[in-house]
Amino acid sequence: MQLTDGQRLDWLRLIRSEGVGPRTFRTLINRFGGAGAALEALPTLTGRSGRRITPPSRAEAEDEIAAAARLGARLVALGEGDYPKLLQAADSAPPLIAIRGEAAILNRPAIAIVGSRNASAAGLAFTERLARGLGEAGLVVVSGLARGIDARAHRAALEPGTAAVLAGGQDRIYPANHAALVEAILEAGGAVLAEMPMGWEPRGRDFPRRNRIISGLAYGTVVVEAARRSGSLITARFALEQGREVFAVPGSPLDPRAEGTNDLIRQGATLVAEVAHVTKAIAPLLEEGTRKQGGGFEQGADTLALDRPDLAEGSIF
Repeated sequence: MQLTDGQRLDWLRLIRSEGVGPRTFRTLINRFGGAGAALEALPTLTGRSGRRITPPSRAEAEDEIAAAARLGARLVALGEGDYPKLLQAADSAPPLIAIRGEAAILNRPAIAIVGSRNASAAGLAFTERLARGLGEAGLVVVSGLARGIDARAHRAALEPGTAAVLAGGQDRIYPANHAALVEAILEAGGAVLAEMPMGWEPRGRDFPRRNRIISGLAYGTVVVEAARRSGSLITARFALEQGREVFAVPGSPLDPRAEGTNDLIRQGATLVAEVAHVTKAIAPLLEEGTRKQGGGFEQGADTLALDRPDLAEGSIF
C-alpha cells in the first residue's frame, strides 16, 4: 500500500479532527470506504449529536506536512512500507506517524526498555549493560526519551541502534534538555517517532498514548525500575494486551522503585538479570516472525478493518 499525496492529506485531516482517534478513524474508514468520503460526512454525522465538527482545512494539513518536512520528518501511514510492522499488528496502532531518521531501523527486531525517571545508580548501571548487550545481539532498543532509565537506554544503544517515541510533536522534545540526545540518536542512524501534531506540547494523558507505541514497536518490554503507580507499568500492560513479552528486573524490597517490577515478576513477568534472559525468551518469536501481519487491512489502499476498541476516546456519534 502507498497513499497518494491527496490520500495522505485526507488521512491527516481526518485523524486531526476533534474527537477522532485511532478507533474512530478506523470506524469511519470502514463505513465510508475512504478518508475523503469520511471527511465529507463528518460534519453531518457530528451535527446530529449536537457537536458539529469541521475537519481541519486542506491548507492546514499541507502546512503540517511542510513543517514536518522542514524538520526532516515525514508522515507514514499504517500499511505503507516504512510503517513499523510490529506496531502495525497492534490494534491501537496510530493511522499516521511522523518519523525522523532511518525508518528501516523500525522494522528490525526490537526490545523496549523503560523505567523510573528517578532511577538508582544501580538501575542506571544495569540499564546501560542491558541496552548495550541487546544492541550487540542485533536488537534495536526502543524507549520514551524520559529522564533516568529511558535516557540511559538510548545512550547505551546509540551505536547498535535505538528508537525514541515522543509524547508531543516532533518539534516539542520533552524534556527539552534531551534535544541533544535526539540529535545524537539521529546522527547515529536511529529514529524518532511522534503520533501527535507538530507544535503539540505533551500533556499528562499523552504519555500513555506514547507508551502503547513503545510497547507496540517491540517483541517485549523490559521494566528496570518502577514504583507501583509508575507509567512504566502502563507500558507493560500495553505489551501484554498486544501479545508481547514482559520482562522485569528485580530489586530490593526496601526500595519503592522496585515495588512495581517485583509485582510484575510475581504476576508472571520474566525475571531479567542478564541479556540472555531476554534473548532466549524472544528467540522463538524471532524465528516465527511477526505473528500478526497487515494490521487488519482489507482490500484497497484507503480501507482499514477494526479489530477492537483500543484507547479510550470520546465518540463523535
